[in-house]
Amino acid sequence: MKSISKNKIHTPHGTMEYALSGEGAPAVILINGGSGPIEGWMKVFHDLADQTRVVAYNRLGVGGSDKPSSPQDGQTIVTSLRQLLQEIGVRPPYILVGHSLGGLYANLFARQHPEDIAGVVLLDSSHELDLAINQTQSPFIKGLNKLLGIFDSLSAHRMWNEVNYVEETARQIAKAGPFPEVPLFVVSGGKKPPMMPESAFAIRRKNQLDLVSLSRQGKHIIAANSGHFPQFSEPELVKQAISECIHAARNSLKSK
Repeated sequence: MKSISKNKIHTPHGTMEYALSGEGAPAVILINGGSGPIEGWMKVFHDLADQTRVVAYNRLGVGGSDKPSSPQDGQTIVTSLRQLLQEIGVRPPYILVGHSLGGLYANLFARQHPEDIAGVVLLDSSHELDLAINQTQSPFIKGLNKLLGIFDSLSAHRMWNEVNYVEETARQIAKAGPFPEVPLFVVSGGKKPPMMPESAFAIRRKNQLDLVSLSRQGKHIIAANSGHFPQFSEPELVKQAISECIHAARNSLKSK
């Protein structure tokens, strides 16, 4: 499989690692899940770059990007992404593609800067109400998550890690303006994670439907053979969803 060539650039928030390929508009901006690297897009990146300009990047604390020196809440992450795009010369409008936690940042970005958004694709995205799912977890799973958090705290930049600021990011989304009326594709994994209770999965399914309703142009796609990473397990389906969003966005831009 072809690797993704990466570069680095200095931004006001620190040096960030990114990948840029392709030509055309609107540009597709790939936003990783929590602590996810650029390589997570390996199965879709190059084919998307055959259609339009594509950007993937490592947030602060991931891969070759600098470690964060301040809280990584949604507002900070949206601001740093906009600064990165400005520094590398990628102008709006954008199609934001957010996976997992990256979906929260795409949601916030779209609400705060609707004039820059041509479309949004959410891949098994987090919802600001997903925090309620933790209340349905068994004491064992809660304990395991806490233990993993303790080990993660050994990281030098753990105190600023984005996972510590998910609740703050959710509050920022609640306070932001409305979601723009743009093409929206919500791809949801159809397989329940092995250790997730059925009651928690039911909450997540409901929250995925709520994401679809953010735009009157929302479309729901079930990745029946996928869990939380459809870009790995069903890359053709993901590429098709993004391609449809590109097509819809271009038609919409032509009519303006």
